[in-house]
Amino acid sequence: MVVPEATLTHLNRADGSATYTHNGFSIIGAVNGPIEVLRRDEMPEEATIEVNVRPAVGVGSPKERHLETLLHNTLRSIILTRLIPRTLVQLTLQVRSLPEEDAMTGISSTLTILPHLLHTALLSLLSASIPLSTTLTCVLVALPASSTPLLSPTANELLRAKPIKSVHVFAFSGDRRLLLNESDGSFSYEEWEEACEMAEDVCCREEEGGVSLGGDSMDVDGQTENLDKWLREVVRRKVEWEQRWKNGT
Repeated sequence: MVVPEATLTHLNRADGSATYTHNGFSIIGAVNGPIEVLRRDEMPEEATIEVNVRPAVGVGSPKERHLETLLHNTLRSIILTRLIPRTLVQLTLQVRSLPEEDAMTGISSTLTILPHLLHTALLSLLSASIPLSTTLTCVLVALPASSTPLLSPTANELLRAKPIKSVHVFAFSGDRRLLLNESDGSFSYEEWEEACEMAEDVCCREEEGGVSLGGDSMDVDGQTENLDKWLREVVRRKVEWEQRWKNGT
């Protein structure tokens, strides 16, 4: 697959921000926090997390509310809310663009955009220096009726592989814990287990070899890259940029 593009800390009026672009999806994320929380939302021992998803066109719908719930539950499992009690962490995700073919794939758009929203949210939280217990990576796995599984497919690849039996989205933490599992379609337990193993390999693999992310896999020095290493590289570049004053550059 094409390597995701990420830009961090580019919005001046937010505590943290990120723009994530991959497979035709482009999303801007902004985080404000920890900030003062309204008394009715205040939690005495934990921080309050607020997630807002804004569509590319029009106003929010039940689809965005469902995405907000999935994101909230997943992010709450990695944010150290007890370190910043009685505060608010506000996350806003603005969808800038979608693939033109996304509506023609016959697949729930909630699942196709979910990995991109999660990655944007995580990068925004890292940009804002919100305390986290771990990082996460997420990937979509599609199971066509008459071909091999597709890892993080583009909209064109989904169109060419129709009909699609089922689609699965998995998110794993840095220590290989399954944080999110959303599926749609008809599938057996064995097919789900195979998809889960492939997703874990792509998200968390440390050894050489294994499953690549499609035709244009992420290669660094001849070794197949994975999403966790890609995320670490993005954070490394951010830290180097913020520490450039020490080197006088």
